[in-house]
Amino acid sequence: MIIDSHVNLHAPQYDDDRAAVIDRARGAGVELMVNICDRVSNFPACRAIAEAPDIWCTVGTHPHEAKDDPNLSAATLVDLAADPRVVGIGECGLDFHYDLSPRDIQARVFRAHCAAARETGLPLVVHTREADDAMGDILEAEHAAGPFRMLMHCYTSGADLARRCAALGAWFSVSGIATFKAAEDVRAVIRDMPATRIIVETDCPYLAPVPHRGRRNEPAYVPHVLAKLAEVRGWSLADAEARTTAAFFDLFDRIPRP
Repeated sequence: MIIDSHVNLHAPQYDDDRAAVIDRARGAGVELMVNICDRVSNFPACRAIAEAPDIWCTVGTHPHEAKDDPNLSAATLVDLAADPRVVGIGECGLDFHYDLSPRDIQARVFRAHCAAARETGLPLVVHTREADDAMGDILEAEHAAGPFRMLMHCYTSGADLARRCAALGAWFSVSGIATFKAAEDVRAVIRDMPATRIIVETDCPYLAPVPHRGRRNEPAYVPHVLAKLAEVRGWSLADAEARTTAAFFDLFDRIPRP
């Protein structure tokens, strides 16, 4: 089964041809997609995409947007996550590269997501960029307060943070970045990820994989990511598909297994 675990189909980049993009994904063999919420205020648009039976969604606020909802509560996230089409909490986390929200607000909002994941039992979809030490410290502290499952989405951070997260039982998702010529450091980390906790994503409309790099990304391109993962790990394509499918349903367990 080919699954795109992280799409942003409600993004304005798809306003002119959203239905065609979804049809192309299905034509490419993509059987499930998870539409990721970028901010709680945008949840209705994100949720609307998940009316389709093969598309699910999450609820959360990206660190870039944390400044617009600095007092976001776990209770708000828990209430929205009661919707049966919601299968995860996030995308949330820390981004110290762009710093579009103050770091203290990013951390406060991120901790609210951790609490919501703990309360709901839904997996936390984590964004982290240039924040390895702070991310590891928060995840370890929050996990010690009560365990929850987590996905380190589009993982491109360092090997030390990957080890810390793996020790907490984290899953990791591989994106089109793994296909980029200059991304050998990313591929090196992929080689050491826990074999039973790796899934794939596009993060569309961003990060189109080779041979589509530079274009708008879309879920129909996720087979290229799967093929690169198979190559990097030394798996057959069939094995990579089976492994990532099993890992996906282990993580997103609100979605019925086929």
